[in-house]
Amino acid sequence: MTVSSSQPIPAELRLSRRLRQLRTSGFKDVKLSQERLAHLLGGEDPLSAPLISSWERANDPVVPPEGRLRAYARLFATERSVPEGRLLEEEELTPNERERVIDLEHELLALRRDALAPVAVPVAEWASAIVEPPVAKKLGRGTWRFENERPVAIVASELPVAERPAYADSYSPDYVEMYRYADLDAMVELYGHIRATNPQNTRIRFRSRNTLTPDDFSSHLVLLGGVDWNPVTRALLDRLELPIRQVSSADRAEGAYFEVNEGGDRHRYSATVAPVGEGMELREDVGLFYRGPNPFNRHRTLTICNAMYGRGTLGAVRALTDAWFRDRNEEFLEERFGDAEEFCLLVRVPVFEGHTVTPDWTVPETRLFEWARGRRNGGADQ
Repeated sequence: MTVSSSQPIPAELRLSRRLRQLRTSGFKDVKLSQERLAHLLGGEDPLSAPLISSWERANDPVVPPEGRLRAYARLFATERSVPEGRLLEEEELTPNERERVIDLEHELLALRRDALAPVAVPVAEWASAIVEPPVAKKLGRGTWRFENERPVAIVASELPVAERPAYADSYSPDYVEMYRYADLDAMVELYGHIRATNPQNTRIRFRSRNTLTPDDFSSHLVLLGGVDWNPVTRALLDRLELPIRQVSSADRAEGAYFEVNEGGDRHRYSATVAPVGEGMELREDVGLFYRGPNPFNRHRTLTICNAMYGRGTLGAVRALTDAWFRDRNEEFLEERFGDAEEFCLLVRVPVFEGHTVTPDWTVPETRLFEWARGRRNGGADQ
């Protein structure tokens, strides 16, 4: 393939040139041969120098598999792999080196996607009008879009051991790990939407209090569930110093509620539960949605979706995932809080005939309390 100076450089050549540049000058004091690079990337099963050459050649280069490009990113994120004679594991990297891995992965995988993209061909105007856009573009770039494919940790509530189903026992032949979580509806809804909105991000993980790692705290954090069964939610709500606190039913005899402090006046908001036959029916929950910077890493976000019950947590999630409501609710957030560093909403979540109804935040009666802090245009906090 010959490229004239007046033509744009094809994506596969931009990728091959970048791979060669990494090998020859990716390290300050080390220039790797193709054979040495093949050994480092392959480990116990070394690659061949001709394979490396096929990825770097200027004429019709071969596009490497995604896994090999991830290995490139991990290798060239630190010079320590060279004296070690091996590709360092992710847990051996420093925080700065992990950031470098993410940046290199993002760059190399983007070049690979471009190289593998189908060649555009002219189509009739009527045909182009019906071409379906990519899923991520269709979903927009709203609240659940995380730029640069940074890791996302979804920290969910866990059921008390005594309330878990039999299949949550790891010694059961039918063990299902997810059965230990409390807000499965919200987890599935949110995970699917985040993956669809961030299709190239492979670092979206479920976490519980006991499985959180130091790296998770510097990721985009998403907390699901209230203070009863999610101690991380409880700890971070205390740390944020919001004008809202969630009171557990174990703390007060009158039941659980949110307490709002408005200029010294305190207001309580509780779920609506009514007797039905010999049982009780949830008619309306109260949900909290918070978004702000991660207190452990200001370059990442913290999002909290919680409520009195699981229905409210699901409602807080679905407000920005439900195809019928997410666009209008995103527009509302942009108009109301677009210039705020952090904000929160306390909202009603209707429950009808046992079904959680997605709250429409544009309806004033839905919103019980609104608050924002750190307005960038100098306006007052609410």
